[in-house]
Formats: sequence, C-alpha cells, structure tokens
Amino acid sequence: MTVVHPIARAWITTGGTGAQNYDEFADDAEITAIIGTNPHSALGIEMPHRAPESLGKSFLDALPDAVARLAEAKADGSYTPAEQVVVLYRISAPGEETAYGLWAMVDTDQISTSADEPGLVIRNEDVFIAKVRERVALAEALGHLLSPVLLLQTGSGDALHAALAAATESAGAPAATDVDQSGRTHAIWLLGPGREQDELTALAGGGELVVADGNHRSLAAQTGGLPRFLSVITTPASVAIQPYNRLVSELTTTPEELLDRLRAAGAEVTPVAGPVEVPAAGGTVHLHLAGQGYAVTLPHLDGGRLENLDHALVERLLLRDALGLDPGDKRITYVGGDYPASWLTGEVDAGRAELAVLIAPVTVDDFVAVNLAREKMPRKSTWFTPKARGGLVVAELGH
Repeated sequence: MTVVHPIARAWITTGGTGAQNYDEFADDAEITAIIGTNPHSALGIEMPHRAPESLGKSFLDALPDAVARLAEAKADGSYTPAEQVVVLYRISAPGEETAYGLWAMVDTDQISTSADEPGLVIRNEDVFIAKVRERVALAEALGHLLSPVLLLQTGSGDALHAALAAATESAGAPAATDVDQSGRTHAIWLLGPGREQDELTALAGGGELVVADGNHRSLAAQTGGLPRFLSVITTPASVAIQPYNRLVSELTTTPEELLDRLRAAGAEVTPVAGPVEVPAAGGTVHLHLAGQGYAVTLPHLDGGRLENLDHALVERLLLRDALGLDPGDKRITYVGGDYPASWLTGEVDAGRAELAVLIAPVTVDDFVAVNLAREKMPRKSTWFTPKARGGLVVAELGH
C-alpha cells in the first residue's frame, strides 16, 4: 500500500496560469503587479485580495472573487480536465541540474509532527496559524487545491529520481510548459492508470516524505479535514537549500542599544566594511543597520543541534530577547533566497526597513538530522529551490 495516489479529477493548465506560490513574496505589491500583468495567473485565485480589482477587500471578503476567477479559467479553456492521473514534472535551466517531481495526492493522516506521532509525512516547521486559516478558507470556498506541498522523498529518492528522468525522457512533448521569474522552464506530462503509474506512486511513497515547502498548506489540509492533499514529490538530487533572511521594518530600540543588548547576551559584534552579504557559513549572522554592517557571533545556548541553529538563535536572542518581537509580529518580513542581499540592505538604506538580518543557509545535514528526530525547524528557515510552480495542476476536491 502506498500513501501516494493519482489525482481523481485534475485540471491541467493549457498555458499562462503558472505562478509563484502565495508565500514566496516579500512585498504584496509584487503580487498585485503580477496579477495585473497576467490576469490568468493562479495568484489571482490564491491571493484574491491582492488582485488589482479586489484591493481594499479582506482575504475572506475576496473569496467570492477567487471562486469566480477559477470558474472563468476553467470555462475559457485555461485548464482542461483529466481523471485518475499523476503528472510528471521537470524543471530545467541552463547551468542547473535538472529537477524532477511527481504531482499526486498524499494521505493527510500520514502527517507526523513529533517523534511519538506515526506517519510517513514529516512536517518540520512551526507555522503562523493565521496563514493556515486562510488556506483552509480558500480550499473550502474553491473546492480545489492550486498550490502543492513540496515533499522530499528520503527513502527511495535515488530510484525515484532515475525513474522520473526516464519517464519524462520517453514521454514525448509535454502537455504544457511554463517559464518562471528565474528563467526556469517547468514542463508537465500526464500519466494515466497503468503499470508505470503504479510503479511511480510506489516509489514516491517508498520512504519518509519530508515537507520541504508547504508546512502551512499541509496543516491546512489537516485542519480542513481533507483526506488527501496536493503534492509534488521530489528527490534530494533535485533541490538545494538557499538562505532565508529577515527584514525588520521598525526597531523597538536604537541601533546602538540593540548592539549593546546583543553584547550583554554574550554575542561578539564586529563592524563589516563594504557591502553586507549572506555569511558563507553558519555560526555568524550579518546585520545591516542605518548604513553600517555588523558580523554577529551569537552565543550557543544549552541544548542540542536544533536550539543552536542560526535561525533559532536569531529568533530567540535577537528578535525576542533584544527587540521584544514575537516571530509573527507584522514588523518582521521573512525573505527567501530569491531576493539577494543587496535587496535587503537596499530596503534599509531606502528607509523602508530599519534592520536586515542575513543568515547562512541551513545545511542539508542539519535539516535531515532535525527531521529524523521529528523535531520542528525554526519558522521560515529553509528556502528550497527550485520551487514547485502553482497553478499548473489543480486538484478538484470531493472526487
């Protein structure tokens, strides 16, 4: 028995609907601009309150607009229906290793969030419950899922990678392609019932599946009582971990007092000459304050590997203890690896923020160790690339 299943009723893009996932943006105005340029983008459905014609509405008040946009996209031929399919997925770009995945449905009751909770799907980060509630409300209103949870197959990853590469190579012309903001080409192929589908779903479900992207979406499936959720199952050879930084719009103290508080907590603070970049390795974080950069070595705390990850130390010693900010405070923006260090420092220099915190990427070894222990990663600490693109494959619920 496998925990990975075909999509009973899918809607497959015919082109033009692909989109970054709703949580990949540091600035909501970017979402509005993308929807304005491409009204067929799935972002208009995933983030209806950010669409140009819906600005000013709350997320919940804009849900009828999302329902109308999805109905229109299905009616105008932007999507075509398919039944009992899995979808082969290939992401490619010059100079990058080709990534592979499989769009499918995964059993929600397999999600595990602690060592004493059984299940093959490991969710590994704390979440923001308000975002979960939005995802639940959207799924209930639409009756469809447009944005997949990215799952990393840790047991049969190598075999799955080889099988997906072979399957896409022999599949002929893709059903659709889409080029993302980074120039990567996303291609999909439908695979109906039969031996090949059975073999791929067995491989995809052949070991523990770690949530690489989509912790909120997977919890929303649980909270909303969905028996299965839309996923892209990928392989370790298909992904890399990029930096996940922080931007603070407003300090609760002066820059000088912030640095003094860090020193009092045992941190070493050293000014940085020249542009502030993401640290090359863990153990030191870089701050950009009012035109000046600092390298800060935060003291290790009592505890194990998890408690002393850079992202955990930043959350506790810098944001909570030194600034008095809860991780969900609206003054904190979590900025993924698609935004370079120069963008973050530029926001501070332009006066749109007061602090940029640049943190080295979590290592794969640390990520795997924390997950095998069934512990939770700090919020917004792993930015996996390439991202699965939303709006390419839509799962209709209730089938």
